[in-house]
Amino acid sequence: RLALGGWGSLLNPSGVAACRRSGRLAVAHDGKKRIHVFGPSGSCLQRFGERGEAGNDIKYPLDVTVTSDGHVVVTDGGDRSVKAFDFEGRGVLAVREGFCLPWGLDATPENEVILTDAEAGALYRLAADFSKGKLKKCQMIRSRLVSPRGVAVSQTSGAVVVIEHLKAQGPNSGSTRVKIFSAEMDLLGQMDSFGLNLVFPSKIYTTAVAFDKEGRVIVTDVCSQAVICLGKPEEFPIFNPLVSHGLSYPVGLTYTANNSLVVLDSGDHSVKIYSST
Repeated sequence: RLALGGWGSLLNPSGVAACRRSGRLAVAHDGKKRIHVFGPSGSCLQRFGERGEAGNDIKYPLDVTVTSDGHVVVTDGGDRSVKAFDFEGRGVLAVREGFCLPWGLDATPENEVILTDAEAGALYRLAADFSKGKLKKCQMIRSRLVSPRGVAVSQTSGAVVVIEHLKAQGPNSGSTRVKIFSAEMDLLGQMDSFGLNLVFPSKIYTTAVAFDKEGRVIVTDVCSQAVICLGKPEEFPIFNPLVSHGLSYPVGLTYTANNSLVVLDSGDHSVKIYSST
């Protein structure tokens, strides 16, 4: 895999998403304007979402996704809401009903959004007509999760993978658990840091997750500063490092339409793109 380049000017980035149609990338970060939209070549096309109280403002973005109809959807931890924008940065919808701490989100092929609520320990499915700014439904599809944060939806099978952040006993900094559900939300498999440790040589602390286009689960590991493939749900988990050097603190993952792997590195505030050849 080859790094095609990193983009600076990001401050403590927290989420990245690719628009499958246009190749644009949306990045959530902590700068003056919270969402940056980059073109495929790395030029910044748009910046929006200032910190503030207005409808189009974003207080504290935790994650971002791009729907199949080209809307940028952001979880805002600052006012516990989910906000949708068009690519020009115009706010089209803000959903505040009933979230405790909306955190991770990913768009489904049907233009819906799956999102985690880290404080409620729940997974929600949100359906909206984004172009009209109308919420259709927001339903809890899974409860009793432990501090779920990162989430990804397979564009082929509809399977959902969630990262839970487990509280540590003793002085340890805590651990993570990866859970895979079918499109019908049946649990297909799970693996925590301890179980991964039995299979793999090092402790794994996962911050981000994605599916590649073959439906394999890809995770970041901040302990080994790596991106690791855990295989498809039915073979889970295997252990195949995809990127094992050049990263300092990988916190976001996405795939572009041409199957390049995009890694958001909060250690040096950059976006790194790897070709799959």
